[in-house]
Amino acid sequence: MTSQELDIAFKNAVNSINDHTEPFPADVLLRLYAYYKRATNDADTIRGGNPHISAFKTNALFQTRGLTTDEAKQLYIEAVNQYFLYRK
Repeated sequence: MTSQELDIAFKNAVNSINDHTEPFPADVLLRLYAYYKRATNDADTIRGGNPHISAFKTNALFQTRGLTTDEAKQLYIEAVNQYFLYRK
């Protein structure tokens, strides 16, 4: 997959998550959060006032350290595809 194809697939995956109206399981949300933050080079900022939620987000980011932007995009796409595949 070319870089441009990866970017398009990533944007489509993000849009499918944003358009989904049902709640997501917490583990799925945390995984997607961490991959998204790594994919967009925004892993240095954690938003949220609840310290417990911030701790879970920090842990999720810690588990994805070392991923490149492209690896994070690919893993995000795969996680989204897997989530929607199992929901059918």
